[in-house]
Amino acid sequence: MNRALFVHSFWVFFLWPVLFLPISSDAQDKLRVGLSSISATSGSIWVAEEKGLFKKHGIDAEVIIIGGGASRVVSSLIAGEIQFSVGGGDAVIRAALRGADTVLAASPLKTGLQRLMVRPDIKTPAELKGKKVGITRFGSASHWVLQLFLRKWGMRSEDIQMVQLGSSPAMFASLDKGGIDGAVFTIPTFFVAEDRGYRILADPVDLDIYYLQNSVDSTKALLRQKHDQTVRFVKGICEGLAYFKKNKQESLAVLQKKLRIQSAQEKDIKYLEASYNLLATKFYNQVPYAMPKAVETTLEFIAGEEPKARGADQSSLWTRALFAKSTRADL
Repeated sequence: MNRALFVHSFWVFFLWPVLFLPISSDAQDKLRVGLSSISATSGSIWVAEEKGLFKKHGIDAEVIIIGGGASRVVSSLIAGEIQFSVGGGDAVIRAALRGADTVLAASPLKTGLQRLMVRPDIKTPAELKGKKVGITRFGSASHWVLQLFLRKWGMRSEDIQMVQLGSSPAMFASLDKGGIDGAVFTIPTFFVAEDRGYRILADPVDLDIYYLQNSVDSTKALLRQKHDQTVRFVKGICEGLAYFKKNKQESLAVLQKKLRIQSAQEKDIKYLEASYNLLATKFYNQVPYAMPKAVETTLEFIAGEEPKARGADQSSLWTRALFAKSTRADL
C-alpha cells in the first residue's frame, strides 16, 4: 500500500469517525458539591445535576450529602474535599473573617425558608421561655435562624433549651411525642406540622428577616485559578433555577427522588407540591447572587463573636464576578 493510500485509509476509518463521537465524561471538568443537609431547598441544584445542565457546560458535578450543618460542610470545603459547599451562609462568612480563603459565590434563595413551629398552646414568644426547641445541629441553618428569631424578640439563647436532633423528620417525631415543645422546620416538613395542628410562631418573611440559607460557597483560589470552570458551573446553577421554575412535573419528580419519597400517595405529593410552589414563585432568585441585606444581617448577628465583622468589607466576602460572563439566556 503506498503512503497516500495509507493516509487516506487511516483518515476514513479511524480519525473521521472520532470527530462525531459525543464528548466523553473524561473531557468534562469534575467538581464535587457538598450539601449540608437533605432539603427541598436544594431542588434547583438537583435539577441541574439530573437534567444534565452542568454537563451542558462541560462540568461533571458530583452532588453529595455531607450533612452535619453548614459548619461541617465549610470545613470540608477548606480541607479541599469538595470544590463548592451549600449550606447556611453564616458559616462561610465566619470562616472568611477568621482568615480562611472562602467566598460566597451564589445564593439561589432570596432568604431562608424556615419556620419555628410550636405546640398549639404556645401563642407568644414569651411563652417559649424555658421550653425545649429542636434544631438539626449547632452551627446549622436551623440553629442560626432560631437565634435570629430570639434576637428579634429581645430574648437570648439561654432563655430556651435547644435540642440537637439531626434532621427534620427526627424533630417532627420528637414534637409529636412531646419530647420537645417546638422546632425549626424547613419545607416540606413545616407543611406537615401545620396540618397536624402545630402553630407558626415565627416566619422570617413576616419578621422581615433576611438571611443566607443554601448559599453556594467556594474558595477564592478556585475562582482565581479555574475561573472559566467556575463560571460554567454557575451557568448550570442559573439554568437549574430556570428549569425548576418552568418545568413543574419534572422538577417534582427530581425532588421525590432526592428526598427519598417513594410513595406516590396524595399526601406526599401535596406537601411536595406546596414546597415547589413556594420555591418557584417566591423564594428562588432569578439571578442567584446574594442579597446585600442578607449579608448585612449575617455580619450584624455574628459581630458579638467575630469582632472583624464590624466594618467588614462585604466585597471581600462574596462575589458577583461569576455572573458577569453569564448570558441573558443563562440568567
